[in-house]
Amino acid sequence: MKKLRSGGGWPAIWYTLRKGREAGGLLKLWRAMRSNNACKTCALGMGGQRGGMVNEAGHFPEVCKKSLQAMVADMQGAIGPDFWGRYGIAELQTLSPRELESCGRLTQPVLYTPELRRYQPIGWEAALQRIADKLRSVHPEETFWYFSGRSSNEAGFLLQLFARLYGTNNVNNCSYYCHQASGVGLTSVLGTGTATITLEDFDAADCVFVIGGNPASNHPRLMRTLMEVRRRGGEVIVINPIVETGLVRFNVPSDVRSLLFGTSIASLYVQPHIGGDLALLTGVAKRVVELGAHDVQLLTSACRGGDELLERLAHLSWDEIVAKSGVPRETIDEIARRYAQSRSAIFSWTMGITHHAHGVENVQAIANLALLRGMVGRPGAGLLPIRGHSNVQGIGSVGVTPRLRDAVFDRLQQHFGVQLPTTPGRDTLACMEGAAAGELKVGVCLGGNLYGSNPDARFAQRALGSLDMLVYLSTTLNTGHAFGLARETLILPVLARDEEAQATTQESMFNYVRLSDGGPPRHAGPRSEVDVIASLAEAVGTDAPIDWSAMHDARRIREAIAAIVPGFEQLADIDRTKQEFQIAGRTFHEPRFATADGRARLHAHHLPPLQGTDPGQLRLMTIRSEGQFNTVVYEDYDLYRGVDRRDGIPIHPDDVARLGLDSRETVAVHGPAGSLQGVRIHPYADIRPGNAAMYYPEVNVIVGRQVDPASRTPAFKCVIVTLEPERQSPKESGAGDAVHTLHAAPASH
Repeated sequence: MKKLRSGGGWPAIWYTLRKGREAGGLLKLWRAMRSNNACKTCALGMGGQRGGMVNEAGHFPEVCKKSLQAMVADMQGAIGPDFWGRYGIAELQTLSPRELESCGRLTQPVLYTPELRRYQPIGWEAALQRIADKLRSVHPEETFWYFSGRSSNEAGFLLQLFARLYGTNNVNNCSYYCHQASGVGLTSVLGTGTATITLEDFDAADCVFVIGGNPASNHPRLMRTLMEVRRRGGEVIVINPIVETGLVRFNVPSDVRSLLFGTSIASLYVQPHIGGDLALLTGVAKRVVELGAHDVQLLTSACRGGDELLERLAHLSWDEIVAKSGVPRETIDEIARRYAQSRSAIFSWTMGITHHAHGVENVQAIANLALLRGMVGRPGAGLLPIRGHSNVQGIGSVGVTPRLRDAVFDRLQQHFGVQLPTTPGRDTLACMEGAAAGELKVGVCLGGNLYGSNPDARFAQRALGSLDMLVYLSTTLNTGHAFGLARETLILPVLARDEEAQATTQESMFNYVRLSDGGPPRHAGPRSEVDVIASLAEAVGTDAPIDWSAMHDARRIREAIAAIVPGFEQLADIDRTKQEFQIAGRTFHEPRFATADGRARLHAHHLPPLQGTDPGQLRLMTIRSEGQFNTVVYEDYDLYRGVDRRDGIPIHPDDVARLGLDSRETVAVHGPAGSLQGVRIHPYADIRPGNAAMYYPEVNVIVGRQVDPASRTPAFKCVIVTLEPERQSPKESGAGDAVHTLHAAPASH
């Protein structure tokens, strides 16, 4: 298919009209999008009490393809009872991620057992009793509890409370597979792990770094903000191994001038090698110091570790920096010069920074670069991890993590008069490893796709298959329901955010708490997540003096959160006051931070070697398509990259020639966890030579389980692979490795 020359624009408008038809009419979709509910996709914070399609700054209209896709998926018809008779597990496993998502809304609980070889409907009471009986039969430490970032604060808090009072700290969330490195890295620097800015800070910024991400596809509403920075004459510096169409030029549909004539986004576009970010960021910091553009006074008064950082930068050689980043010295000089001339700079990043074996160090290096010029702790400047799931930050805030913050731990015990377990708890990958080892027996998943989110998909399937029982709370089908099967697997259908009978809350990536009013259910059968969790807690019972029946009331849960979680005090009355709020203590407009002494901590790093330098190797990163949100695939084609299937590997034409490949033939891709066959070569001049990309989650089958030791985030980026033309006999891919054939459904335009 033809690659577009600009993101957004008229294709986005035509797409909106098409989705309107799928939803039963544009007016019907408009009403759903305008309801007072926070956006279901990314955490930029659209919706809430200002009405749908309104951002935190009050701008209207704010809408993107991702929010349309999620809404239309929730407006699908119901999966009928006859579906389960026609589709056994074998048939479900032949469906692509897009086809599974498009099967329809789940409306009745279903049960899978190996004897049945398929799901079959089961009543709500029977399903809950079956789960409760199993939970009572195992030790609490033999269970784990996994949370998606699309659930509400109320559901997240209630389930983690139940899990802990049941007796385990094996409580974790999807952040461990995305931005955990951001949280750990920022906390090590500033004492808090979230954004240091508000959306309004962009209004004063004259320089924005976009590092390791593609917001034009994954967070499209941010493009209007970047457009406004450019219109004010500001800089947008993009650092990404792939030249992404929408980050070069974007037609913002809600702005007539941009829609008609387009907007140049990147003022400087830099392509490091995959894995070269730490060297590049450190090199820019070194050059800033050489230019004398660093803030010596702030480094002394508001930071610790400044002398060590400056000494480390002075001793690093430019030859090492250039070799390990893949970026010429002249380009690094240009980045530093533009940054040095800025008055207020914001640094933003996504998983291209966190999905590395040194992800925390990457985040620390970004913070170093910002603090060198005093770009943290002042209006219009700061740090912004661009988060995906609409409430992944809120889920963490309300206690969904193995170890609670001391203040939350103490207040929770005092508020309910309970004793909480003090075991360390397992992070997400540790739970998978525990399941594979037979140490865990039961898993409960509040939304998401745990199977599809894991590296080493074969291991993930084997680990989940070792469980006695796995419970999913879901709205639609995904690959986890087909491949992530325990000896008994139950799917409990739940309501979408705008179908809840009670109001719920979510937290944006700017630390802003939104209120969602809910709305009428679209189908009979699904229940709210809060209702399901409270019912399960009632059925299981705990020794704690908690009236679980009262916890069906979301207001009671908010009152508990307000009393327990620092910064959430206003949550208690939010459904009455309708006053959304900024969480205190996280936004830094003065150079005093949330550390014990109020000073930021700088970190000096040794640069890791650049991987994948052997002539036959490529550095591969997992990517998402323009028609995708996290593991959910809405379209098989990738409009902005001009790729019409998901079974390909974009590599530079120079690499096609260098490796002796023929783009008309398929290849086997060998990675740390195994091999993929039937992969199509896609010559792609916009990727840096020596590097490659493949679509997640399908590529997870070859991604190894190497993690960043500080955050336990898997290294989905910089996966070292080799390619083998399939006209030759297959290579051995290593002891115990399996070979998997990659199938992709034909593109649906």
